[in-house]
Amino acid sequence: MEPKNYTVVRIEGEYAYLRPDGGSEEDDIFIALALLPLETDVGVRLRYEMLSYSVIN
Repeated sequence: MEPKNYTVVRIEGEYAYLRPDGGSEEDDIFIALALLPLETDVGVRLRYEMLSYSVIN
């Protein structure tokens, strides 16, 4: 599986909503904040690769 890039569009409680690059609101996914890097905040870009997320610029 190839890497995918996301942008954190909102955080509600213990979940973050991620939008894939080039995606729309219908494509958003949500994931527990505990599975994301500590630096995760609204507007942060993340890369999903090898079953983990990392912050990208």
